[in-house]
Amino acid sequence: MAIKPGWQGRYYEDFEVGDIYKHPYGKTISEADNFWFSHITLNLNPLHFNADYAAKTEFGQPVVDGLLTLSLVVGMSVIDLSQNGFNMQYDEVIHHAPVFHGDTIYGQSEVLSKRESKSRPEWGLVTVKSEGYNQDQKKVISFRRTIMVKKKGT
Repeated sequence: MAIKPGWQGRYYEDFEVGDIYKHPYGKTISEADNFWFSHITLNLNPLHFNADYAAKTEFGQPVVDGLLTLSLVVGMSVIDLSQNGFNMQYDEVIHHAPVFHGDTIYGQSEVLSKRESKSRPEWGLVTVKSEGYNQDQKKVISFRRTIMVKKKGT
């Protein structure tokens, strides 16, 4: 029996402008996920964890912390984008719709540009636009980010 290596991630040379990656995993956000994320990050806005308070808002229920949604979409994209790199910059973060407990989030990313690093010849910079959608295919978040990605053989 042969042992096969797992997915090793993309390298700089593997990215092409216009490519769209549908990230393979979704996640259903629980009340506990939202509660702990809000408290760990000291986001004490009662909209995220006080059901009585949230019921009196336009949303009628607790809203998932927007940074949890951002972190989730970034995390689910690692397998496709930054497994061989690291994030350099985030831009244009837009929350298009609220996320609620029980929503399942999926993501995809489009390669917008790429260039070789001027200061690190063994690396390249890839800029992507990532989007997160709920189970009803409603866009809930979008953002751009630039990733420093290793070149093959380095």
